[in-house]
Amino acid sequence: MVSLDGFIEGPNKELDWHVVDEEIHRYFNELESTREAHIYGRRTYENMAAAWPVVEKDPSMPYYMVEYAHIWKDKPKIVFSRTLDKVEWNARLVRINIAKEISNLKNQSTKDLSLGGPNLASTFIELDLIDEYQVYVNPVVIGKGKPMFSPHLTLRLRLIGTKIFGSGVVLLCYEPMDRTIK
Repeated sequence: MVSLDGFIEGPNKELDWHVVDEEIHRYFNELESTREAHIYGRRTYENMAAAWPVVEKDPSMPYYMVEYAHIWKDKPKIVFSRTLDKVEWNARLVRINIAKEISNLKNQSTKDLSLGGPNLASTFIELDLIDEYQVYVNPVVIGKGKPMFSPHLTLRLRLIGTKIFGSGVVLLCYEPMDRTIK
């Protein structure tokens, strides 16, 4: 998720501007159910682990969120962190050797892997480990915050797909053409 002006979170880590309505959630459910595993950085894993295991216990939650909770809990998760001591919910903790770990995962996987977490994504970009970028552009300008991409990075990407949601969110899918670190 990214704002129209290029931010992935507000200046105080706000995410309340993300548009995730029923249509987008159902799309995520379908997409995530086809993934081999989720790959997370520490903070994203902690946010997901705090939210999704309790959703299915809340009778006020809509079915599509409960469905995602089941998908999330069952899906294998690889968490890259030097500070966590343990992980739960079908997760495995990896502390070192990101490039080697991802290379092994890619060689063993028969399906796509999903990456979540801005700091980890930056590392993956620098190590040239991302095969496809799926950018959900939200129709909002937040003015400041954490930019999606490092200002020291130039990426040349080729557009390979788009999808427009009723909420005005636009999914842009790209594959890398080449990469240069300034």
